[in-house]
Amino acid sequence: MKIYFIGICGTAMGNGALLLREMGHEVSGSDENIYPPMSDLLTASGIKIFSGYNSVHLQEKPELVVIGNALSRGNAEVEYVLNEKLTYTSLAELLKNYVVQGKESIVISGTHGKTTTSALMAWTFQSAGLEPSFLVGGVLENFGKGYQARPKSKYVILEGDEYDTAFFDKRSKFLYYLPTTLIINNIEFDHADIFSSLEEIKLSFRRLVNIVPENGVIIANGDDKNVKDIISKPFAPVETFGLSNDCTWQTKNMSYGSYKTSFDLHYQNKKECSLEINLLGEFNVRNALAVAIAARRHGISYEQIQNAFSTFKNVKRRLEFKGEYNGIKIYDDFAHHPTAIRETLKAFRTKYSKERIIAIFEPRSNTMRRNIFQKELAECFADADVVFIAQIARLNLLPESDRLDPEKVIADIRTQGKEAYYLPDAEAISSKVSEIAKSGDVIIVMSNGGFGGIFQRLSVLLGG
Repeated sequence: MKIYFIGICGTAMGNGALLLREMGHEVSGSDENIYPPMSDLLTASGIKIFSGYNSVHLQEKPELVVIGNALSRGNAEVEYVLNEKLTYTSLAELLKNYVVQGKESIVISGTHGKTTTSALMAWTFQSAGLEPSFLVGGVLENFGKGYQARPKSKYVILEGDEYDTAFFDKRSKFLYYLPTTLIINNIEFDHADIFSSLEEIKLSFRRLVNIVPENGVIIANGDDKNVKDIISKPFAPVETFGLSNDCTWQTKNMSYGSYKTSFDLHYQNKKECSLEINLLGEFNVRNALAVAIAARRHGISYEQIQNAFSTFKNVKRRLEFKGEYNGIKIYDDFAHHPTAIRETLKAFRTKYSKERIIAIFEPRSNTMRRNIFQKELAECFADADVVFIAQIARLNLLPESDRLDPEKVIADIRTQGKEAYYLPDAEAISSKVSEIAKSGDVIIVMSNGGFGGIFQRLSVLLGG
């Protein structure tokens, strides 16, 4: 089938296009911003990419058009699709119809940890010889990509995003993924551009819980009050996980090292085994616990689980080491919410207990650009020694009354006795960092975007 993706270079859309190409479909698409690595991956797979949006690109009339959720009315190609009455769909619905239907669908949801947990789940099933299909919103280092098509496999693993599906469908994407095994890691307020409150988010999760079949299972964080609230009336069996004794599955005796974390896994307060994971921090222990529970439900042994954990290489942009320059180490992380920032730095501190940590944050997401977490943002850098915050992205698209005030965040951080700076962009921040950084320092850059090529700037200034 000839499938055309409008907005093909986004992480999810690009991986979706590659997945469908691997399944044997003829795939092409367009985007306004064509940039590597996604553009390189698409081109290498034989997918033709058109630069910009123009109705001419659709003259050959594809059999199906996939419209990305960043697109809206007024887009030239969207208008052409509607005017010509071409068959169109969203990425989520495409996955439901061509990848998920009839499979054992394992969906990983929650505000934080979806990508890492999905990647670890995919690698655990792969290592056990189950060859799952999967689609994850990142590049899995064990696979070198974020997707895998295995049409003959009974398993499909999906990162379940609560974000809306398309301009013509405002339901959360994860409602299309038909979970038979549903992981719910945690629930907090996020995506302020589409949800007006935490209760609206919880409503979407309740709808997700409501479609898990009776012969499926919900694996839920029993330490999270919001998660406990939305699983109060399920039709499917529920198994809870966490640190508290009232959870079905618990972790005990956690031990944090510089490169690994070990813990004991208990079921109904009885020890099952000890596990070790090549990840840092309590958040990742919870992620690993959820994976272990799902894996056991599908017949994977503890020995196979440990083998997968021992060989797991994580996801790009999750505490990813970028290089060392004159004794200064630089890391990249995707953290873009106060909880994620706090937990990332907390985990980072277990690795670098005595070094000076310089944290650089770009308020880029639609939630963090707003003043919703003004107070929380000032409190989440406890494990950093020096803090830099950039100007909020796309400043002109928000009224001043709604914007985060980074200068006030920095002022509040300084009252805690920390060295902190507000500078407008990657160029200014890199310049100041190069002035104050010294051998032995560790820099962590947190952004969910490209952040003005900050890694290239830092490497030049610090390595010179």
